[in-house]
Amino acid sequence: MKLDRHAFIEVVKNTPLVSIDVIVRNIQNEVLLGLRNNEPAKNYWFVPGCRICKNERIAQAFRRLSLEELGIELTAQDSQFLGVFEHFYRENFACETGIETHYVVLAYEIRLNRSLCDLPKDQHSHFRWWPVDNLLQAQDVHPYTKAYFQHSV
Repeated sequence: MKLDRHAFIEVVKNTPLVSIDVIVRNIQNEVLLGLRNNEPAKNYWFVPGCRICKNERIAQAFRRLSLEELGIELTAQDSQFLGVFEHFYRENFACETGIETHYVVLAYEIRLNRSLCDLPKDQHSHFRWWPVDNLLQAQDVHPYTKAYFQHSV
């Protein structure tokens, strides 16, 4: 069941969201980041991710995320679970003032070699493979993305 915009704003205003982020590495050990189109974290480089919907199992959300953001259906069994992270944003998807967003994030890592031109552009305007040292130094890589690599990931 998909909530209408007003109902979802109330959810964001009053509860944490549960999501999945996927750290995708290629054979050179570079990390795939996309330049986000939407709030929160708009105009920052970020790992692929999505919310888990009501009554959607984690395995289903993982498959949906991989298909929508990577253009290929993968399973959580194809990945390694890295842990639970929290993201707190002053912004929200609707750009409504005074409503912050809180995510509880399940982070996974996967090895995948994909052509950047094959990746869907719904959530990200551009994709790029990043060496970890470079993404840690870049001002336009979001701090929550950097956190995945600052904690011995």
